[in-house]
Amino acid sequence: MKTLKYLILSVLFVSVSAFSQEQEKPDRKPGHTNNNKFKQLYDEFSTPNMFRTASGAPGPSYYQQQADYKMDIVLDDKNAKISGFETITYSNNSPDQLKYLWVQLDQNMRAQNSLTPLIEGSGFAPAQQASTFASTYMTEGFDGGFKIQEVKETNGKDLPYMINQTMMRVELPETLNPGEKFSFSIKWWYNINNHQKDRGRSGYEFFPEDGNRAYVIAQFYPRMAVYNDVEGWQNSQFWGRDEFALPFGNFEVNITVPADHILDATGKLTNRKEVFTKDMMKRYEQAQKSYDKPVLIVTQEEAEAAEKGFSEKTKTWKLYAENVRDFGFATSRKYIWDMMAVKIGDKDVMAVSMYPKEGNPLWEEWSTYAVAATLKTYSRMTFDYPYHKAISVHAKQQGMEYPMICWNYGRPDENGKYSDRTKYGMISVIIHEVGHNYFPMIVNSDERQWTWMDEGLNTFLQYVAEQDFGEWHPTALSPGHDKYPSSRGPAANIVPYMGGDQDFIAPIMTKGLNTYQFGNNAYGKPATALNILRESVMGRELFDYAFREYSHRWMFKHPTPEDFFRTMEDASAFDLDWYWRGWFYTTDYVDIGVKDVKKYFVSSEPNEYAKNMAKRYGMELSDLPPLVFMVEEGSEEFNEELKNGTLLDNSTPLKEYVMDNFTEAERENIKAPKYFYSVTFDKPGGLVMPIIVEYTYADGTSKTEHYPAQIWRLNDKEVSKSVASDKEIVKITVDPNLETADVDTSNNSWPKEVSQSDFDKFKENAKD
Repeated sequence: MKTLKYLILSVLFVSVSAFSQEQEKPDRKPGHTNNNKFKQLYDEFSTPNMFRTASGAPGPSYYQQQADYKMDIVLDDKNAKISGFETITYSNNSPDQLKYLWVQLDQNMRAQNSLTPLIEGSGFAPAQQASTFASTYMTEGFDGGFKIQEVKETNGKDLPYMINQTMMRVELPETLNPGEKFSFSIKWWYNINNHQKDRGRSGYEFFPEDGNRAYVIAQFYPRMAVYNDVEGWQNSQFWGRDEFALPFGNFEVNITVPADHILDATGKLTNRKEVFTKDMMKRYEQAQKSYDKPVLIVTQEEAEAAEKGFSEKTKTWKLYAENVRDFGFATSRKYIWDMMAVKIGDKDVMAVSMYPKEGNPLWEEWSTYAVAATLKTYSRMTFDYPYHKAISVHAKQQGMEYPMICWNYGRPDENGKYSDRTKYGMISVIIHEVGHNYFPMIVNSDERQWTWMDEGLNTFLQYVAEQDFGEWHPTALSPGHDKYPSSRGPAANIVPYMGGDQDFIAPIMTKGLNTYQFGNNAYGKPATALNILRESVMGRELFDYAFREYSHRWMFKHPTPEDFFRTMEDASAFDLDWYWRGWFYTTDYVDIGVKDVKKYFVSSEPNEYAKNMAKRYGMELSDLPPLVFMVEEGSEEFNEELKNGTLLDNSTPLKEYVMDNFTEAERENIKAPKYFYSVTFDKPGGLVMPIIVEYTYADGTSKTEHYPAQIWRLNDKEVSKSVASDKEIVKITVDPNLETADVDTSNNSWPKEVSQSDFDKFKENAKD
């Protein structure tokens, strides 16, 4: 019976918070629903089904539509006009019957009757350039937008259609059943915009010095919208910001341009010998064997000679692309062209750059190397790049991506000089836009709905690739830089945004068109969230495995956010619902600090707590089981026992006192800490995160402890940890390496570090 009594008392004494003293019953509060930060995301997630499984993988009934294109395109350089005739073959792989098809007309965003300018608030600037004022208020504006000339069946019959801003509904002559295909044609043209003057993701740049244009052409053809299991037709209007949702297909494209133009595009060039000179063919064959240095296919001298003449003749470049979601091309007589082979897996990929002389010497020095480095890093982190080339095209103030081709900014001054900012900006945008080949060109998420799924994931990988680039190409690092100066990815860089005005911050899980601070919301914050998840929560091994699994599962398919979230958990055995909820579904921020630190000593005499417990249960102190008594430094008990000499602060008597029930041999294997602390951490910020703590000792050494985020599961405001140490702790620092995006580090240290402003105030008060 006595043994049972000791057992019960032991349990009671361990549960310090249960009965520390007589307490009155608390006031009753009304009940509430589950608002725990660790609640599973069942309410937010879609229900798994036969199309998308609970594991985050495509289900047994997963389907996606296919749209194949045959196009004949003519670019009129004199009039900056493009025209085309395309035949679309649409395959209905869904289980649904379709009465009509939706086609995207993105160029209509810049039509004269476009509603896009009307959704933005505006006001008169106190001062503005005369050219801006004239183009805004004194002209009719650019005559853009598709001019649809005909929509027909392949038998020549007209198809009824209706255009609603940037979407066109094509009525089918009869219902398109599951498993059936339908082919139809569209004839169209439009005026090409000057992307320097009228902005836009594509268009031309005009060079007044020589009268030439450099074209970067995309969204240039009516494109099929996505039909899927998530929402049926994705026919959300294009207002100019949110990008595109597109089905995969095969493209057979013939592009006719002036005969003196150089052109590259999505797809394989099928008539290379017809459009290349003998010298170009010889150089191309050399480039296919060059892995360490780009080979010039068209030299600067040749490009400068070409830009002086304007051929009246034309040349047709023929390309074929298989299993791509889009098509883009660039063409000009001004282009210098270089290529280099990159070994990716068991095949060679061509890293390609096209740029006018205005881009040199910066572009010839770094562009193709940046393309090659991107392919290496992204392939390591996801899957081997499946296409045969990746092209970087120089276009002033541009940064945009399409399958196998992208345009990027970064231009030296007129004397060929450039700053570190220009160089790193160019390399970063090339890495970013080439990286988009993976997300969303292959892992084909819906940019129109979930911008972060391509921009955020890609910006995260951009950060990894930038750091790799700095290691692989140390000559790219300017004096004063020991690593690549990435602007997005490091946790500290997102702090100003996350700690900013909550009235102008939206959750990541917001449609891009409707977000404040688009760059921070769609690029910076999700990239930082993934970087912290990799480095400070999951660890690289678990994260990288799960991220590759997601990439492989959904390459050439259409994932949703739930597919990503579920796969990351499924492949890692890491419950991350708390992380997704905090970082992606809320605007909570990180703020974790050290609230209080108390030092304790072991006493050989029963403390007040033990005496009260014995009294509560009608027992004598002699009846208590073997217990360890702790007293707080500075308390009345502490001061009394300090006088009486009953504090045990030496490891040898402490071990003898505590280990009375252990044999001498057993004692040798048991630690004997000399110092005891109770550290209380608080969380003024709403975001749940692990507590990363550095304990610094009197001898100058330190130790970092990672307390998992689940430490907050029962108290979202504060939590205490008892620390037993054989060395005296002289400093405690939360997030010592600034890896959690903590918005307020003034509460991160104990003893609290006094800022210069606080110290100055102290001195002023002392004077008074």
